[in-house]
Amino acid sequence: MSEPVSPAPTGPSAPGTDALSQLGRQTVAPTCPEEAVLERVPAPHQDRKYVVRFTAPEFTSLCPVTGQPDFAHIVLDYIPGKWIVESKSLKLYLTSFRNHGAFHEDCSVTIAARLVELLDPQWLRIGAYWYPRGGMPIDVFWQTGAAPEGVWIPSQDVPGYRGRG
Repeated sequence: MSEPVSPAPTGPSAPGTDALSQLGRQTVAPTCPEEAVLERVPAPHQDRKYVVRFTAPEFTSLCPVTGQPDFAHIVLDYIPGKWIVESKSLKLYLTSFRNHGAFHEDCSVTIAARLVELLDPQWLRIGAYWYPRGGMPIDVFWQTGAAPEGVWIPSQDVPGYRGRG
């Protein structure tokens, strides 16, 4: 006979999650990155070096000149220090760019810089693979420095834009 399954927790219960304002609650999407609340929780295994990856294959923002939508496949990799980003807050933060007008370079580096400010990670990189605007893709890459020794850093494996053929 199988053991009874206990119900899923209805609110934050992991250490360090009691102050979270979005996880486990209905949340309205912020309308701009400045209004978005990024939250963090204590990193598990602070004595080890490991990579956390977030992939946003359907990121959108607006061209600051034409107002037309821009689309990107964003890959964020980081090695935590004392903190990890709470994923719902990251999703809402990335969504806040949907109606935000900025060039590709600005969006990409702003995202990475805000995470560095929040988390103080051992290492962070962003690969932002933007779909063509005016027939030319613009890919933006930034990292905090060299990755620490002894950590496996997987390649991002996002193919460059090849058009129709």
